[in-house]
Amino acid sequence: MGAGKSTIGRLLSQELKLEFLDSDREIEARAGADIPWIFDVEGEDGFRDREESVIAELSDRKSIVLSTGGGAVKRLTNRTCLQANGTVVYLETSVEQQLDRTSRDKNRPLLQTENPREVLETLMAERHPLYLEAADIIVRTDKRHPRAVANEIIKQLRASSPLESE
Repeated sequence: MGAGKSTIGRLLSQELKLEFLDSDREIEARAGADIPWIFDVEGEDGFRDREESVIAELSDRKSIVLSTGGGAVKRLTNRTCLQANGTVVYLETSVEQQLDRTSRDKNRPLLQTENPREVLETLMAERHPLYLEAADIIVRTDKRHPRAVANEIIKQLRASSPLESE
């Protein structure tokens, strides 16, 4: 949460001339409701079921940049699907940076609590090893401009497997 997935994903898609897709936005479009509503009505498990289905479908597409929600990595099915169909980038960020970037965002159901820092620390402890397991590329985003992060990802992508020339 707050690592810059959507912003950096859009920049990557523009630079690489690929379609940008966001699994959370796709879930909302299909449900006709926002994520907080889905969490309220179906709980996290219901949301994760929707997420798994959308990621399976979207990751089958070619020539895309796909931004997933931060919790997508919790399910082995999602990690396996993403790894099998593309290059997985982990945008690593600190809890401090996450707090700064998400403090005014009411569209994050897991952070609607008395102590968002504690929630983020718990999520980081749970998810960080899974991100490391799934990632082909790891890029630190703290105090960095999104364009600089996107450029670093492109550089690493080109180093690992040359991209088609623009």
